[in-house]
Amino acid sequence: KKKFLNIKSICVGNIYLGGTGKTPLTIKLYQIIKDMGLNVVTAKKFHSKQIDEQILLKEKTKTILTKNRIEAVNRAIKDSFDILIFDDGLQENKIEYDLKIVCFNNKNWIGNGLLIPSGPLREKIKSLKNYDIVFLNGKSENILKNKEVILKMNSKIKIFESNYEIKNLDKLNRKSKYLIFSGIGEPSSFRDILQKNNINIVKEIIYPDHHDYKKKDLENIFNEAKKNDAKILTTEKDFVKLSNDHKKQ
Repeated sequence: KKKFLNIKSICVGNIYLGGTGKTPLTIKLYQIIKDMGLNVVTAKKFHSKQIDEQILLKEKTKTILTKNRIEAVNRAIKDSFDILIFDDGLQENKIEYDLKIVCFNNKNWIGNGLLIPSGPLREKIKSLKNYDIVFLNGKSENILKNKEVILKMNSKIKIFESNYEIKNLDKLNRKSKYLIFSGIGEPSSFRDILQKNNINIVKEIIYPDHHDYKKKDLENIFNEAKKNDAKILTTEKDFVKLSNDHKKQ
């Protein structure tokens, strides 16, 4: 692996297949580092099935999208950035990052502990010995056990806890009925936070992660909402993929 001396690199990734909060954490780190007065940029390897995450990064950060990560580093160096944050890429075999962050969803943790395709893991849990930081996203009664496992694999690793909060809660009417839909890695996290805030969910429609919404999908969503006399809620990640006409509806 190549170590780049002209720029500091951070990778926010996971060893669990999706739904661990990589992109929100990448954006949050970008905002923190920018507020420190450093010249920071995010990067993501282009993937046609991850348009939602790419749009979010473009909207909220300076970002570089390339077909390979080496090219992203070279572009960031050329443009005189101090720090480059990769959204995903821990499994990249050509770059030695300065800081390697692993994200987990506390609720799912490591699933059955097996590698793809027998389980949800990209790497064995013992690979944590190669990383610097773990973020445990969301609440769970097993959090202490999860931390014990992590520290057993790497006693020097730093562990942080994180959670989602609803930014526009004041705009939601708890007396109303809501249909919710999402196409994210862990849809239960979306449902759970709404229920925790006493939002009345009368119907939920779940699509695959990174779902590309077609006209028939949205017609179905609007018809089901009308049938249930419900307003519609979705995630920011899903919302950015809708057409302007559908956003206004």
